[in-house]
Amino acid sequence: MLEILGIIILLAGVVLLFKAVRMVPQGFEWTVERFGKYTHSMSPGLHLLVPVVQTVGRKINMMEQVLDVPSQDVITKDNAVVKVDGVVFFQVLDAAKAAYEVSNLEIATIALVQTNIRTVIGSMDLDESLSQRETINAQLLNVVDQATNPWGIKVTRIEIRDIQPPRDLVDAMARQMKAEREKRANILEAEGHRQSEILRAEGEKQAAILEAEGEREAAFREAEARERLAEAEANATRMVSEAIAGGNLQAINYFVAQKYIEAFKALAEAPNQKFVLMPMEASGVIGSLGGIAELARATLGVKPGPTPPATPSSRAQFPGG
Repeated sequence: MLEILGIIILLAGVVLLFKAVRMVPQGFEWTVERFGKYTHSMSPGLHLLVPVVQTVGRKINMMEQVLDVPSQDVITKDNAVVKVDGVVFFQVLDAAKAAYEVSNLEIATIALVQTNIRTVIGSMDLDESLSQRETINAQLLNVVDQATNPWGIKVTRIEIRDIQPPRDLVDAMARQMKAEREKRANILEAEGHRQSEILRAEGEKQAAILEAEGEREAAFREAEARERLAEAEANATRMVSEAIAGGNLQAINYFVAQKYIEAFKALAEAPNQKFVLMPMEASGVIGSLGGIAELARATLGVKPGPTPPATPSSRAQFPGG
């Protein structure tokens, strides 16, 4: 009997020892209750409790945790129904509040996030909700963090994972995007043609300007050349006139011979003549020059000099002289 009683006492002592000595793992905090009332929290490490009087209440995870927000249907401001889901990252800062201020911390947090997702996305159009996820995440984080502050937790991040519009709406958006891209392509093509026409017109304009400037420069140079030629002819005529006035008969011969040769050259180069055949005798030209010289002597009052006797060579050369 005594042996059985000793065994019972030994077992009770072992149980009390296990109840008295508690070791809290890293990343957790345990709450301590005295007769069911919270007294304090135990940090990671070894702790001693008074058996029967003090007990462990809740074991709270103090590490950052992640919760999946289930997908739900949300109506946007323009009455489009979309499916939205996400994730929530939070960390418990006060173990006592997380244990005793809310009945089920995870379920309450998910429900709060879902409610605010409907509120935030319901105030936006569909295009805004699809393109402004950062804005949605920031608004959700601000609202949910303030709402969960009495629970002793800190919401660090809220991420909208997926926003799925209806299938027919997705097809309509795809057609709209295709039409918009075709519109931009047509605009770019028209702009390209317009720029090409402008550049071509500018090129033609510059070419016309350069051609006109070239023609003007050529006309100016041609007029200048004609002016210089006329000036040279005037000077030559003046010099011949002065020579004739001074009694130089050779100048008359030179002047008449030059005009005669120029007239013959013009006749030979005429485009309407294929072949020209005409007698040309040097004695006729010289005889004409001699007649003109005699006329000039009579006009100027110069006495004729002795005529040199004709030589056989000269008669052979000019038989008509």
